[in-house]
Amino acid sequence: MEQAFQARLISITVEAAGSLSTKVAEPPVVRSDRGKKRGRSAAIDKSVLAVPAPRRIRDRDHVKSVAKQPCLICGRRPADAHHLRFAQSPALGRKVSDEFTVPLCRGHHREVHRFGDEADWWKKTGIDPIAAARTLWLTTHPLRSTVSQAGPKLQKQPNLTGSAP
Repeated sequence: MEQAFQARLISITVEAAGSLSTKVAEPPVVRSDRGKKRGRSAAIDKSVLAVPAPRRIRDRDHVKSVAKQPCLICGRRPADAHHLRFAQSPALGRKVSDEFTVPLCRGHHREVHRFGDEADWWKKTGIDPIAAARTLWLTTHPLRSTVSQAGPKLQKQPNLTGSAP
């Protein structure tokens, strides 16, 4: 196997060297779009990848509504919308999705950032921040009911008994 790989590598190298020596100098390509800003390309749907990238939703209205809530720890207002860093995998300087935000007063917000291990800090407080974040997200982004979309023929609850409806 190793010998076959080496032989193929040598043949590719020889072909590349041969094509370089036979190339005629071509005039440089002049780009007509130089100096123009390019528009952003269409978004790539990463959910179809073998390992889908986590979505990072940005919703300023949701973050503002979270900041209007009282602090999860002490109940003080005003609160800051804190992004739960441990809720999603890190991504080169990007925050987690806005769906993972909870309200914390300024003092607790600073404390969680100074503590270091955020998951341990939340365990120490005895509060499940992901459940709180989910509840807050569902208040601003309610799930659509399957009955309202498809009509009254569909059941609201799945049939778990195995019998016919």
